[in-house]
Amino acid sequence: MSETRTEPDAPEDAPETRPGTAPAEAPESAAETPADATEDAAPEEAAPPPEEAERPDPAAVEIAALKDRLLRAVAETENLRRRAARERVDAERYAIAGFARDMAGAADDLARALANLPESLREAKDAAALIEGLELTRRNLDAAFERHGLTRIDPQPGEPFDHNVHEAMFELEAPGAEPGTVVQVVETGYRIHDRLLRPARVGVAKRRPAPPAEPGGDPE
Repeated sequence: MSETRTEPDAPEDAPETRPGTAPAEAPESAAETPADATEDAAPEEAAPPPEEAERPDPAAVEIAALKDRLLRAVAETENLRRRAARERVDAERYAIAGFARDMAGAADDLARALANLPESLREAKDAAALIEGLELTRRNLDAAFERHGLTRIDPQPGEPFDHNVHEAMFELEAPGAEPGTVVQVVETGYRIHDRLLRPARVGVAKRRPAPPAEPGGDPE
């Protein structure tokens, strides 16, 4: 009898192979996957755009603007307070400037009248009381001016001309007087506190012309 050979059944899970082909490689397990690959696969957080990163905080901008407005308002209020105080002081000190100017003119008329009295009238017994009363009136008027800050500007002959308190009415030849000095007082001036109320009107010595150059002299 001939023996019959039976081949064992191939396992069902075994992959089918064909003659002349290499067996298929088994897929790599998840355990064999490198750790770097999993990290690279994780999604990265998106960085904010440069414009958004440099954009200032709206609240900080508003606070800075309000602080600037507050400082400006405080400075303006302080300036207004100082200006009001200065104007109040000026009103108290110089409110009578117009009245003082008019009274200064009346005082000048009284002074001129006393200065032009003839000697014969001064020596008369009947006019002595009148003249004394006029002089007393003038002294009282000057004292009232001083109490209210009004002082007289009365330049003397030979005094240098000062354009701050003098007004030159004319120039004249004055032998022996320095050029540019006061030689005649036409009208006295007045000052109210530290301000000029009226300049003193004066005549000034004329400046001497330069001597002519000698003929044949070396030019300078």
